[in-house]
Amino acid sequence: MQFDIVTLFPEFFASPLACGLMGKALANGIASVNLVNPRDFTTDKHRRVDDEPYGGGAGMVIKPEPLFAAIESLAILPPRETIFLSPQGEPMTRDLFRFLASERQQLVLVCGNYEGVDERVMSIVDREVSLGDFVLTGGEIPALALVNGVMRLLPGTVGKTESLQAESFEDNLLDYPHYTRPAEFRGMAVPEVLRSGNHEKIAQWRREQQLQRTRERRPDLLDPENSK
Repeated sequence: MQFDIVTLFPEFFASPLACGLMGKALANGIASVNLVNPRDFTTDKHRRVDDEPYGGGAGMVIKPEPLFAAIESLAILPPRETIFLSPQGEPMTRDLFRFLASERQQLVLVCGNYEGVDERVMSIVDREVSLGDFVLTGGEIPALALVNGVMRLLPGTVGKTESLQAESFEDNLLDYPHYTRPAEFRGMAVPEVLRSGNHEKIAQWRREQQLQRTRERRPDLLDPENSK
C-alpha cells in the first residue's frame, strides 16, 4: 500500500516510521510512505502557504493553491482515497482501518495546520477523519495514528495473524489480561488457570475476563449477543 502524506512538517515522521513494525513493514516493501511538503509548490520567494482569513478572525488559513498542487502532483494508484485529518471528521475505528487496508491501494493523507485550510480543498478530499473530540496543533499526529492502524493490518506486518484476531474491539470486546514469566512477582501471582494447561478452561477464563472488562470500562460496546 502507498501512503502519501501531505504535510508542512515532513521531519515529524522520520523517527516513528523507522521504528518497530512500521519500520519493518516499510523495509520489507509491505507498504511505502511518500512525504510531500506543500511549501515546495509555492510560487513566491518566501514559500508562503498561509494567509489571513476572509471575514476576519484569529489565526491564519492554509491557502488552496499549494495544497491542490501538492495533491495533484501525486501519481494515482487506484483504488485511492484522499483523507483530510480534522477534528470535524468521522472517528478512527477498527472498521475504518479494516476497510482502508482491504479496499484501498493508495491513501493520500492531508495534514491541516494553523487555524485550518481553505474550504475549497475539501472539493478534492474523499473523507475527513478525526483522532478524537479534541484539537491538536496539526494533523500530523492523527495521520501517523492512521498509518499505524492501517499498516498493521496489511498481510505480513504482524508476524502472527492470530494476534489481530484476539485483541481489543474484536467482537466489540476489550482484550483479556496478559501474563508472562515469572509466575509470581512482588506477591502478585499469575492466575492458576493460565498455568493449568487446560485450553478449554483458559479460553473460558479469557472470554469471561473480556466480558468483565468491557462491562466495567466500555459498557457501550456490549450488545445482547456478546454479553452472554
